[in-house]
Amino acid sequence: MAFWVFGYGSLLWNPGFEPVEKVRATLPGYHRSFCMLSIHHRGTDEDPGLVLALDEANATCTGLALKVHEDQAETVLAYLRERELVSSAYLEKHVTLQADDGREITALAYVINPGHVQYCQFDLEKQAQMIAAAVGGRGPNTEYLFNTAQLLAELHIPDPDMDWLVARVQQIKAAA
Repeated sequence: MAFWVFGYGSLLWNPGFEPVEKVRATLPGYHRSFCMLSIHHRGTDEDPGLVLALDEANATCTGLALKVHEDQAETVLAYLRERELVSSAYLEKHVTLQADDGREITALAYVINPGHVQYCQFDLEKQAQMIAAAVGGRGPNTEYLFNTAQLLAELHIPDPDMDWLVARVQQIKAAA
């Protein structure tokens, strides 16, 4: 059975493995949201950043279905679990994606646990202020935002909130 991973945030530009196939795909019932406090990779306990998560909603999220080489399935799964499940804020779920080429793909996705302490809901201005200031073990939160926004633009996946955040964070950084 093929092993696919759904990329909607950093997995788009830094999957940590070489996919044997990439296809644009949509996940119904979720939206991409900066709804997870990052206290490890893009922030700290004292100054948390924000990272993207799939949050259940009456919406859809477009990203990439990334196919893992069958010989690397166990290694990639272990890597993803170490990377994505550093806390229990994400839930590992198998979801059904609708690929742009018409295929239905079952993929592994990391979905926010809304009962977790790292789950948050902030307005865009608060998100921009946090992202502009936070730095974690994997670097500045701004890098995460800018790289994700750039990849979404290259894939022609519109995300008005992401575009607003990029512009606002650039303003904040320019004024600092």
